[in-house]
Amino acid sequence: MSRRNPRNNPYPARGEVPAAGRTPSLVRAWRWRTEFALLVTAVAVLALTVSATVNGSWWAAAAMTGAVSVPAATRFGRGWVGAHFWCLFSRHRIQRVCLETPMHTTSGRIPLVLWIAPTAEGERAFIVTRAGICAEDFEAFSGELEAACLASQVLVWRHRRRADLVAVEIVRRDGRAPAGLDGGHWVRIPSSRDTGPGLASPLEIEEPPDPRTTLLIPQTG
Repeated sequence: MSRRNPRNNPYPARGEVPAAGRTPSLVRAWRWRTEFALLVTAVAVLALTVSATVNGSWWAAAAMTGAVSVPAATRFGRGWVGAHFWCLFSRHRIQRVCLETPMHTTSGRIPLVLWIAPTAEGERAFIVTRAGICAEDFEAFSGELEAACLASQVLVWRHRRRADLVAVEIVRRDGRAPAGLDGGHWVRIPSSRDTGPGLASPLEIEEPPDPRTTLLIPQTG
């Protein structure tokens, strides 16, 4: 029997959950803010390098070129770039999952990804939910999030005092146990797929008895 629950039914009744509408330009700009900042920085560095070269300032051009190329040639620099690339990738994939599933409001608004940062296991995203969406919805769609983010596991945490604050732990490195959130301000949302010591037991789904094996007790009197 499937362990999926009504929260993550991918095929709701027609008209039950409206599709996400057209996203305002300001919201789209906010979602792509990091890419815009990188593009502006790259254009500025290129313009300064060309200007310094034309004016004969070879030292300035070499310094700006080295500031970009040297980190890419080191292991630490490549790791830093790769980790933050996956942060950008996961942020957009989380937003896409919210758009493609019922995790958006009737007006088409999706949860706001406040911050996403690399961890030893993958990435950790801090999200503010909208009215009608809760942390349990993210857990119910954990399978979709894992597939979209190319992850091996997704864990969901809810803030103890602010139920609208959700932390999504994206685990993509095999063999690493998620460190979780310390400090006592977050509580793990149990999953029906959890197994192993220290994790919540799977949800027990009671199946109806098989009538072929049901014992018939004769009535007396």
